[in-house]
Amino acid sequence: MAKARGSFAHLAYVVTVAIKGFDGGLETLAGLVIWITGPQRLYRWVVRITAPELFDGEHARAVDLIRKGAEHLALSGGHFVVFYLLVHGVLKLALAVGLLRGGGRWIFPVGAAILLGFIAFMSYRLSEQ
Repeated sequence: MAKARGSFAHLAYVVTVAIKGFDGGLETLAGLVIWITGPQRLYRWVVRITAPELFDGEHARAVDLIRKGAEHLALSGGHFVVFYLLVHGVLKLALAVGLLRGGGRWIFPVGAAILLGFIAFMSYRLSEQ
């Protein structure tokens, strides 16, 4: 058993789960920042960062997409985005911590229920339009 824990496969597993946890932390942080500062402030920040004089035109399409996304978020209020980022980020963190500690079987049914909830909500929203 000690040899299995020191194997390359185990190391790859631990690194992958740690990256997933880090991503969950960033997602949670992004949700908190948008929630606390508001989507309008995020939009103003994006516009300031992507000012036309700051890019060379090579990435104009990407900059335009980022601006349009931030504008849509500011106009819609961003309630679902904040909710999604917070719930999904906390779920990723809990999953990573549970797996790295060697337990956490309880998180899989919880994660499946949350995923089904998101799927149901998105299906409802798509059927409205």
